[in-house]
Amino acid sequence: MLKRVDIVGNPNIGVFILATDDVAVVPFNLLDEKAEIIKETLEVDVVKSSISGSNLIGSLAVANSKGIVVSPHVLDREVKQFEDLGLNVATIPGNYTAVGNIIAANDAGAIASPFLTEDALNIVESTLDVDVEARSIAGTDIIGSLIKVTNKGFLISKNATSTEINFAHKVFGVEGDIGTVGKGISLVGACSIANSNGAIVAKDSTGPEMARVEEALGFLDDNF
Repeated sequence: MLKRVDIVGNPNIGVFILATDDVAVVPFNLLDEKAEIIKETLEVDVVKSSISGSNLIGSLAVANSKGIVVSPHVLDREVKQFEDLGLNVATIPGNYTAVGNIIAANDAGAIASPFLTEDALNIVESTLDVDVEARSIAGTDIIGSLIKVTNKGFLISKNATSTEINFAHKVFGVEGDIGTVGKGISLVGACSIANSNGAIVAKDSTGPEMARVEEALGFLDDNF
């Protein structure tokens, strides 16, 4: 359910991999043995793909069980692959291609960077079928890198304030908490992948960090 594993050769697991409760999308060059770890831990099918021809899948897309919003440079074959998975697919307008870095979403809501246009926010809202709130977190706009959220809980940067934690709780509809991974990395969204079934975090994550992740993402209740 909760593992610390070297999946991509560096701590930035969430930059390369996108996970929902239904599927994990991983780069074509990911070793099959690593893909199997993801499949077993998150209890999902693993699909090898790319976005805009890039292996930075987690940075270039945000998804929930309803849909996926991707870089405007997505390829036609990639769109078809996501549609075949049963997802609504939409591109985000404008110059901000790193969608996964600037939006965090689950099936209840989404938080997006405030520099996104109203048109972009509307596309995210309609594609993911959630209400979207735009605001900075912990003084920055890289929302997706700062938060790892599932339908059971969320882990947010250690620099988030109590007001921001309460705001995230209201938007996502689940409990959560601050934390770090990888011996103090506050970009928890960029350095982990997770869904309602499990999580994989940077290999160097400490015992106390793992305990905080387990609690924040709502896995402790499953142990009783």
